[in-house]
Amino acid sequence: MRVRREPSTSRFEAGRLSPARRAADVARLRRERFDVLIIGGGITGVGAALDAASRGLSVALVEARDLASGTSSRSSKLIHGGLRYLEQLEFGLVAEALQERGLLATRLAPHLVRPVPILVPLPARRGRTGLAQRVWQRAYYGTGVGLYDAFASVAQLHGSAPRGMPLHRHLSRTETHRRFPSLREDAISGAIQYFDGQVDDARLVATVARTAASLGAAIVPSARAVGLLRDAREVTGVRVRDLESREEFEVHARTVVAATGVWLDDIAGLLSGEGPRESAGMRVRASKGVHLVVPRSAITGEAGLILRTPTSVLFVIPWGGHWIIGTTDTDWNLDRGHPAASATDISYLLGQVNAVLDRPLSTTDIEGVYAGLRPLLSREAKQRQPHSRDEQTSTLSRTHAVVEPMLGLMLIAGGKYTTYRVMAADVIDRVAHRLGGLRRHGGRVHASRTADLPLLGADGYHPLWTNRADLARRHGIPVGVLEHLLERYGSLAFEVLDLDLELRRALPGAPEYLAAEVAYAAMAEGALHLEDVLTRRTRISFETDHRGVVSAVEAAGVMGDVLGWDAATRTREVDHYLARVAAEQESQTMPDDLTADAARLGAPDVRGFMADRAAAR
Repeated sequence: MRVRREPSTSRFEAGRLSPARRAADVARLRRERFDVLIIGGGITGVGAALDAASRGLSVALVEARDLASGTSSRSSKLIHGGLRYLEQLEFGLVAEALQERGLLATRLAPHLVRPVPILVPLPARRGRTGLAQRVWQRAYYGTGVGLYDAFASVAQLHGSAPRGMPLHRHLSRTETHRRFPSLREDAISGAIQYFDGQVDDARLVATVARTAASLGAAIVPSARAVGLLRDAREVTGVRVRDLESREEFEVHARTVVAATGVWLDDIAGLLSGEGPRESAGMRVRASKGVHLVVPRSAITGEAGLILRTPTSVLFVIPWGGHWIIGTTDTDWNLDRGHPAASATDISYLLGQVNAVLDRPLSTTDIEGVYAGLRPLLSREAKQRQPHSRDEQTSTLSRTHAVVEPMLGLMLIAGGKYTTYRVMAADVIDRVAHRLGGLRRHGGRVHASRTADLPLLGADGYHPLWTNRADLARRHGIPVGVLEHLLERYGSLAFEVLDLDLELRRALPGAPEYLAAEVAYAAMAEGALHLEDVLTRRTRISFETDHRGVVSAVEAAGVMGDVLGWDAATRTREVDHYLARVAAEQESQTMPDDLTADAARLGAPDVRGFMADRAAAR
């Protein structure tokens, strides 16, 4: 594997997305001509950057905001095959996703992806007819879950990926209630337990980006693509605006890849010089998914739930000291940068989950709410009323497509988070074919090798986890603190612990997080603004009932020490974050998407806003 970094620099050091590294990468953007330039810092974009860098290509990635600031930080936090896709006969997609699940949980990112048990409750039916229905339902769902496990086992037998998850099993009504006491006994006749993978989606994106950087990729957040460079009918690069400095410059590349998710149509607008338009006959449909976060004490259970609703499915997933409940699946045609959850969304989710709980949840139980947009290919989409039937978007295929509307420009769209590595390999295969045709790098570019490339933090994780009690004693910290760090950073946890001992203090209002994690986010994980840390490097913004407000001043102080913020900048960062929280909370009281969107837009985006304020001084 040809690595584009200084031989004397370790992989860990080369993977640090520090302020100095960003400045160096911006300088590279200005002077180098890259084999591939990627637009978009979500999971597909960073996956493509890693795939290309691991093949020895010169790679740059620009992201208009923060890494994972869009869809890739707002999912259901599951790495899964998509059990419901079996009903849609998407067998190939399910098998592919289960193979990727096994790779992530065992080889690529075992520190970030771990098994979570999920129950499929079987509804209670009374009488002779009810008995027949119960037998049929257990057989029907059991066959589906069995097929799910079978696909994962086939991948293991072929040696392409370990299972990484335990097998399913059937539970009686008594066993089900023991596993999940909050389920109404009169509503269930038993359950089937299966396993999927759980992940902090934003942390996985940051880790993939850092792994790409460790192989020489230039990773630059807060850099917006504002135009495409062309030579006749060929795209030769991108004009970029650095949203921190407000400077514009050209970045030259042999191939440009747009992995922009719900912003894909904007790329076609850059081609034509007009506004957003359909891209090469492939239009992305934005489907809004809303999730609620409630404290673990609000529901008593040892596993998650997947519920059959009249319209689709609903997940109730354990998340540390919380539960995540979601999701909705409705069209969104408003501001894509800040999708807003409305009171209608929240009421819908509460109504669905309360149908099976013995103690109904109310809005007072909600600690956090987040909304994201799924990028779905929309060729066969049908317009329907919100919440009338999730099939309006949920029945669209989650497969992906790669097109080349113009020489030198690749667009990738669709797909699902779990299969990001396959999507990345597919688009870089197209890039490799083009570069081979241009006779670069001596001809043929290597095939994808990311199936055998552990992400940063994965190497050595298992023995560290096994010996965590002894390691915690040696470092003078509670075992629970080390477990928290190992599950977030893997073997890089000790980089966090090696910071100033004074930073081992807990953050106010978020005692499970250390001040050192805030400092590390700014030093090594590419965080440039307070929002980046409270919303994505940590999850304080939706894991606390104050939404991070109590933690903001302290976190800004720690970040400011790393990034050299003066007192005015620290105050502006806190003020902006507080305004954002207030706007989100107001939007969640609005009755519909239109009014919720208007309320959320009351807080401006921090990127560019700070630079504009500084320039006006």
